[in-house]
Amino acid sequence: MSIFKKIKATVGLLQQLDLDKIGTLAAKVDLNKMVGLVSSMKQEDLQKLMKFMEGGKKKHAFPEVDGDFYDLKEWLTPEERAIQLQVREFMREHIAPIANEYWLKDEFPHHIIPEMAKLNICGLTYQGYGCPGKSNLLEGFLAMEMARVDCSTSTFFGVQSGLAMGSIYHCGSEEQKQQWLPPMQRMEKIGAFGLTEPEVGSGAAGGLTCTCKREGDTWILNGQKKWIGNATFADLVIIWARDLDDGNVKGFIVEKGFEGFQAEKIRGKMALRIVQNALITLTNCAVPESNRLQNANSFKDTANVLRMTRAGVAWQAVGCARGAYESALQYTNERKQFGRTISSFQLVQDLLVQMLSNLTAMQTMVCRLSQLQDNGKLTDEQASLAKVFCTLRTRDIVSHARELFGGNGILIEYDIARFVADAEAIYSYEGTKEINTLIVGRSITGQSAFV
Repeated sequence: MSIFKKIKATVGLLQQLDLDKIGTLAAKVDLNKMVGLVSSMKQEDLQKLMKFMEGGKKKHAFPEVDGDFYDLKEWLTPEERAIQLQVREFMREHIAPIANEYWLKDEFPHHIIPEMAKLNICGLTYQGYGCPGKSNLLEGFLAMEMARVDCSTSTFFGVQSGLAMGSIYHCGSEEQKQQWLPPMQRMEKIGAFGLTEPEVGSGAAGGLTCTCKREGDTWILNGQKKWIGNATFADLVIIWARDLDDGNVKGFIVEKGFEGFQAEKIRGKMALRIVQNALITLTNCAVPESNRLQNANSFKDTANVLRMTRAGVAWQAVGCARGAYESALQYTNERKQFGRTISSFQLVQDLLVQMLSNLTAMQTMVCRLSQLQDNGKLTDEQASLAKVFCTLRTRDIVSHARELFGGNGILIEYDIARFVADAEAIYSYEGTKEINTLIVGRSITGQSAFV
């Protein structure tokens, strides 16, 4: 190489040097010693050092955040999977942007109902009356998809499609089904389900204080119902009452505007704030015989509806837990402390794996539950066991998720506080942990421990 080329190469090298950085480095280390060490290194060692230094500059590629670790979605048919993804997109586009706002306002976003109706999923598992006639497994996945974004939306839909429509589908006459189910399926009519009372929750099987008495072709209803979701704006409420003449529980379709019917919004809730729960007061409310559910003649008929929907609540718990887990995993991949994302810390990964383990166990349990339901083999105790286990584990998962968010976990903008609060309601409704435990205990021991 000529002297001119050497000078040119040296000038080019000097132009690439950052003299400020060299000065900073010189203040910290002995440059002569460092140059000597690097010069004496073998070529292969020098290449390893350069590779290590270059690797530190590359941005880490995080895996996709997905709570379905065992790919349980593969149990769905391609058509069912498409419906699941359609509901996921609806929740992402229409619910996720407004959930926190309406949760804080304690209001229901009525404008979403027509958009939800377009999904054509209301009364999903029922045959006829405009209903899709799909599987219980798909219905469970859809309940999960809703709850993983907002438990209130999932609850609203469960009351409409499960409890209200289910009562008419399983206990109504053919005329009642023809009259009510098609408009409810199109979500032109919104329903509610009135069983729980101010003084009667777990003891509803034999202790209803709301009464009914027949007078000719009219039934007179008196009493109160509490925690009735959708009731502040529902077009019809299914009211369960004890017959003063024979003592049996009967069901009635009480329409909005019936004289003697009053629904007062319950305020001050800490959970499911988007759901509009009401205290219903019935004062000599006259209901025609044509509005009595013709095939509801005892609490056993009510229990048939509850068994069906209890499986749905277990799926809601899974959705709540999955939403919390996925939110926490995403957050730990973004949040940095000590110069690293916190998902790289051992204790954080331990919590994440605990959450995923519980979530995966819950998902496999409810999938099997829905398979039993599709095969007509679901029992009360099987539904109760899933409700107990899933709601308990959901509380653990949302608690760990909030822990991973640190102080940000109590801010509504990060969603996790909403999941934590809503999990408490799911834990309690559709049968408490204690009642469902005793149902399972009676099954496995053959002995009833109920009072």
